[in-house]
Amino acid sequence: MTLAPHVQGKGISIPAIGLGTFRAEGEQCAEAVQWAIDSGYRHIDTAAFYGNEQFVGEGIRATTIKRSELFVTTKVWWTDIADGLLQAAAEASLRRLDMDHVDLLLIHWPNPQVPLRSSIDALCKVKRAGLAKAIGVSNFTVAMLDEANALATEPLSMLQCEYHPMLDQSKLRAAAAKHGMLWTSYCPIGKGVGFGEGLLQDLAAKYGKTPAQIILRWQVQQPGTVAIPKSVTPSRIKENIAVFDFALTDEEMRAVSGLARPGSRLISPVFAPAWD
Repeated sequence: MTLAPHVQGKGISIPAIGLGTFRAEGEQCAEAVQWAIDSGYRHIDTAAFYGNEQFVGEGIRATTIKRSELFVTTKVWWTDIADGLLQAAAEASLRRLDMDHVDLLLIHWPNPQVPLRSSIDALCKVKRAGLAKAIGVSNFTVAMLDEANALATEPLSMLQCEYHPMLDQSKLRAAAAKHGMLWTSYCPIGKGVGFGEGLLQDLAAKYGKTPAQIILRWQVQQPGTVAIPKSVTPSRIKENIAVFDFALTDEEMRAVSGLARPGSRLISPVFAPAWD
């Protein structure tokens, strides 16, 4: 069984690989969470929007691992981030999870109709109330990140965004690092878009791994970086965390980063901000 090392940040210690649960539904979600924990995962990522918090909680309770040994992240949907609404949404998430706190609460997406001062103030109130041990944001731009950190009265510990070898996020990653924030990559293997790349195939052959494992190793080998690959398949769940028994060279890390190309963003809903 593989246990992921923890990444240390501003008021946060988080396992470098977590289970993403977007589009994992019902009992399938609960089973995936249980399989993941039994396979060594100690970090589970969910969100109110996913509609599966109840089943994430169910999967956690089906294991023998203590809640104190797990790191659970959830997110407040962009329609619910005004002061008052955000706190109520956080409490609703905890009821669905059947927990008294989460380890990390994120604003899932910014909302141009809600002043950032209002949502960041509400997020900080949630932390002070003990509903979340740490707080952060997701899908923010560089300018939003700067403003949020200027407004926050509690540490913003995490930025979660799409990131994979095809998508250059160097500007945003530098902004997060400037503010002492860790980074969580969602869609960390890019839905397999680059698996056919000769470089990834060659590295997979060299290390006896899959292209997905090469990408996940590239993710977690970067400073302050966490990845949350999603799967509901037991074999893939085990495979995704088995990336701590080898390391890419500096040259190989640069080569994988060099796969980035314009137009490779996979997640950009109509309410998304103007990306950097």
